[in-house]
Amino acid sequence: MDYQAYLEQNNYSRTTIAHYVERLEEFQKWLKSRRFKATEIDYKTNLGYIKHLKLKGLQVQTINNHIVTLRNYFDYLIEINERAENPLDEVSVKGTIKRVLHNLLSPDELEDLYYSYETENFSKFTNYKTVLTAKRNKVITGLIVYQGLNTINLKSLLLEHLELYKGKIYVPSTRRNNSRTMELKSWQVLDLLEYINEIRPQLAKSNNLHNDHLFIPQTHFNDLVQRGIIKRLKEINYKAGNVNHLRASVIVNWLNQFNIRKVQYLAGHKYISSTESYRQNNLESLQEAINQFHPIS
Repeated sequence: MDYQAYLEQNNYSRTTIAHYVERLEEFQKWLKSRRFKATEIDYKTNLGYIKHLKLKGLQVQTINNHIVTLRNYFDYLIEINERAENPLDEVSVKGTIKRVLHNLLSPDELEDLYYSYETENFSKFTNYKTVLTAKRNKVITGLIVYQGLNTINLKSLLLEHLELYKGKIYVPSTRRNNSRTMELKSWQVLDLLEYINEIRPQLAKSNNLHNDHLFIPQTHFNDLVQRGIIKRLKEINYKAGNVNHLRASVIVNWLNQFNIRKVQYLAGHKYISSTESYRQNNLESLQEAINQFHPIS
């Protein structure tokens, strides 16, 4: 299996594959000019290449993009047994401007979004399909606030990914996330059982759909989440942002409970640096609060 086939197998887009291949060709030219081999190059020598990129005048973010490509390539070499370790694991160039996350929700606030999502007390004039979609949307809300799933994760779920008798759900890999198996809350299991056995069959019939996607319909799914679910959640708690904001809240809360490697697994992050960025955001938000309420004159 060559590198491009490896990228295709891991669901990278054509554009990303083109960028990765182009950066790799540049790296291979540099290796050849210095008689190095990618299968043998060590951490220190890789730093020489990073210095080479800096001397070319590339921006920090661009250099980090090159590092991501090389880290991915070394993972490929490990996959085909050409290397034993990744010399660029957790390496990045400092200096990029990070977006600090604000107004993150606590575990109690996240849980309140789920429990306060109304599925029963509607007006007598409400049509039955509205009740069905509300129950489906509450199930989706649960997977966002407890398992930290994003819209791509939610769309990728199939019926076969549920292991309700074990109280678990399998989240398949996507272009950006690793696969993982996650625990479900007991109340999620009950709502999922009702959804699978009663709600989903009726939604499938009314939409004339016959497929294995867990959530239907798939068309306009992003709008369903953003304009339907998120709009309702904002009515419950004005701090609730988009799905990515809620996912960030979940990940930061996990970091307060578990070690970083477990959080990396739960979040599906391919690289520990992705998980680290949430820890940094949490620290920066804390420092901002300290400065606001306890200013040093």
